Amino acid sequence: MAIVNMKRLRVMLVRSRKEELLKELTRLGCVQLTELETDEVLRPESSDLLELRSRQADLDRAIQLLNAYAPVKKPLLSAKPEREEASFLDDEGLDEASALARQLLDLEDKVRRDSAEESRQRGIIESLTPWKDLDLPLETEGTERTSLLLGTMSQRMNLAEAQNALAAAADEAELFPISGDKSQRYLALVCMKDQLSAAQESLRPFGFTALSFSGQTGTAREGIAAAEEKLKTLAEDKEACRAEIVSLASHREELELASDRMGTRIAMAEAEERLGGTESTLVLEGWAPAEREEELEQLFDKLDCAWETRTPEEDEYPEVPVKLKNNKLTNALNMVTDMYSLPAYGTVDPNPLMAPFFLLFYGLMMADMGYGLIMMLAAVVAIRKLKPREGSLAFCQLLLYGGISTFIFGALTGGLFGDAPAVLARMLGSDWEGLPALFSPVRDSQTVLYGAMVLGVIHLNVGMIVSFVQKAKAGNILDGVFEEGPLWVILLGGVLMGLQMLVLKDLTILKTIGLVILIVGAVMLLYGAGRHAKGFGKVTAAFGIIYNTLTGWFGDILSYSRIMALMLAGGVVAQVFNSIAAMPAEGAGVNPLTILVFILIFLVGHALNFGLNLLGCFVHDLRLQCLEFFGKFYQDGGKPFQPLRIRGKYAVPKE
Repeated sequence: MAIVNMKRLRVMLVRSRKEELLKELTRLGCVQLTELETDEVLRPESSDLLELRSRQADLDRAIQLLNAYAPVKKPLLSAKPEREEASFLDDEGLDEASALARQLLDLEDKVRRDSAEESRQRGIIESLTPWKDLDLPLETEGTERTSLLLGTMSQRMNLAEAQNALAAAADEAELFPISGDKSQRYLALVCMKDQLSAAQESLRPFGFTALSFSGQTGTAREGIAAAEEKLKTLAEDKEACRAEIVSLASHREELELASDRMGTRIAMAEAEERLGGTESTLVLEGWAPAEREEELEQLFDKLDCAWETRTPEEDEYPEVPVKLKNNKLTNALNMVTDMYSLPAYGTVDPNPLMAPFFLLFYGLMMADMGYGLIMMLAAVVAIRKLKPREGSLAFCQLLLYGGISTFIFGALTGGLFGDAPAVLARMLGSDWEGLPALFSPVRDSQTVLYGAMVLGVIHLNVGMIVSFVQKAKAGNILDGVFEEGPLWVILLGGVLMGLQMLVLKDLTILKTIGLVILIVGAVMLLYGAGRHAKGFGKVTAAFGIIYNTLTGWFGDILSYSRIMALMLAGGVVAQVFNSIAAMPAEGAGVNPLTILVFILIFLVGHALNFGLNLLGCFVHDLRLQCLEFFGKFYQDGGKPFQPLRIRGKYAVPKE
């Protein structure tokens, strides 16, 4: 397919129809608005974007709250619900939904505050429990002539020594044990007021720490009873709040619809801030696909807008957003180009060129019917159940097509979970050698290696052809002749010489012709390298092109040996797991226990091998496309086309 042609769009309308225009553009989903240069006449527009985002955040938090308190059981694989486009653009019920969301969030805040208060009350109980046997009110500080001080002392300290030290310092002081635990003693110090300082100083070496119960009145038992009563009240209050939250779960769909509507309003508000206008008129600029111009014309005529479109100039290409036009096959490769970078506007869409090679290489690397069936089944189930769109759909399609390719090459190599059929036959005492194979990565690894390199040469040359065509279209055909041309001439000469040496040994003239063609290609290569250089630069350019051509092409072609390596590694690892799984049955015979062991090792081993190969083959295939193939012609840096459109987080618009 190709990169969609874009047109620069400029629209002027009366201010009273702004809302209607933005809604219609959102519904069409084919216009990307750009920042408008404003001045003293055209002032930038403002919107309530921050408020809308805050309201949507409240709605999303309320939905998450309902999902936590009243979760809904959904099927393991389920698609987002579909709604009519008009429902996303309708503002009805937004205020009511926002008020409901605020009510839910207030209830949750009340639950959190109650939980914090519960923690505080438990802390009070914990602090008062050691003093529950003390009958004095906690606020008591002594009498007219005496002081009372409550405190703690470590159990490691000798209480008798502390009491003796206290008696020596204050003859009328007394230290009363109240309670104790594994680490602390809880004590009451009674002394004359004028001896308080001396008493405390005498106990300092023993780690006596005075406690304060500020805010507490009455005895410790009374304080504990009051805290327990408060905990009971808080628990009832929390339960009432939770019950009220659960009772509002029936409004979950209303909140989800309101959040999606708010998301669409946010998109429109973001677009609104890109407009410029006067008191009575508005102006917008943007990009739109040329193929949608007729739809836009009908809309603008209906709204009495003044508008124009024009084809972008070449110097505007870096600013033109890129939209790829794909079919079902090439759409799957969008995932690859998105991971790398979109092509620059005005260049080549790589997906149609890359698709056959990507799927071919992936199938060769995996090459197992069992793994291919799993991939196809997973993709079909995901597409039918999840109904994915855009990037998720591209991933599922890529998984499906990769599974088909893997199955085909698995059939050609006789691979079904490695050599599982042959191992099962051997366990049952049969001499059957397994499924027939056109070639085997284990027995014919050298042939597979040569085949992978031939595919690499073809792959690289396709990239060079595209590069040559691009240069010719740009009027730089000589660049193509002296950059790609010499390599093709050298390749032709090498092929003729190879044919003579390996196949047509009697036709010695082929060797001579091939040698002559090689020399011509080398001369073209050297001339092309230095044709823009001057003086000694021609010499350095010649050495540079020789080095880069030899090392570059050798390295590029050698990179394709990874196809053979991954095919061999996956097949060998699968065979190893099959052999390990079959060992108990081969040693002790086939019985329920050995069958169970076989199944367990088989499933675990192939799950690991499948997972590693699924990822490894994708990464290495991606490397061949992005580094080797794209390096020949690809111009990246395209900006994705991001039109004003409906945004649905909990539902999607019907197609």
